[in-house]
Amino acid sequence: MPDDMTLPGNLVPAKPLAQPAEARDAVTVVLLRDGEEGVEAFLLRRVKGMAFAGGMTVFPGGGVDQRDADTSVAWAGPPPQWWGDIFGVDEATARAFVCAAVRETFEESGVLLAGPDHDSVVADTSAYHDARQQLVDRELSLAQFLAANDLVLRADLLRPWANWVTPYEEPRRYDTRFFVAALPHGQRADGETTEASDASWQTPAEAIQDAQDGRRMLMPPTWRTLDEIAALNTVEKVMAEERSIEKIIPKLIRDGDTIRVVLP
Repeated sequence: MPDDMTLPGNLVPAKPLAQPAEARDAVTVVLLRDGEEGVEAFLLRRVKGMAFAGGMTVFPGGGVDQRDADTSVAWAGPPPQWWGDIFGVDEATARAFVCAAVRETFEESGVLLAGPDHDSVVADTSAYHDARQQLVDRELSLAQFLAANDLVLRADLLRPWANWVTPYEEPRRYDTRFFVAALPHGQRADGETTEASDASWQTPAEAIQDAQDGRRMLMPPTWRTLDEIAALNTVEKVMAEERSIEKIIPKLIRDGDTIRVVLP
């Protein structure tokens, strides 16, 4: 990403906050597939006017629900303790992160990282259309949804990628764990979420060019992640990448009507 990245000045209050807001736990999932010109990522443009990142192009994701820590979820893949060691949290919190990643991916893209058993993945998620909306409306928890449909959460289809924390200068802050995942065979990602005005698959180079030309707005974590994925350029290489996860907290400096982004 550029060394001199700037953001619109209205993202940060003109007057510094007396006390930084508490950062809420959140997750982001970088959904990937191999295209003709290399790896592609699924991107959503958030609806303008939203309280956080309105108008920005992002990966699917959202806040962690306390019900995401439900221990009744049928689980395949690295156990919660493994994820806890990676992200530096306890087992219960790590379980919630992974469950939230699966839930948010399904809610925002229709892609479901779960299957009938430990070795298979749902190929067609259309049968779960109504349940998807119930998850969005918080009428149904992920554990209830999986149990009702005899599905196993496939934690092995996710890989840890990064941990970005919203800058102290912003009024809404999130401590976000980034995951990567490959689009399961037979499934398709859609933009059927009220939080997005459009959705598309793009190579990192295309998305970054759109940002440079003013057709998209990318936050620093999205831009940096696209750069990192572009360097690997295949889903296989991305999913095989061994990552050391440390918190990254950008600093924002007001410069007239714009905000300059400084990364550690």
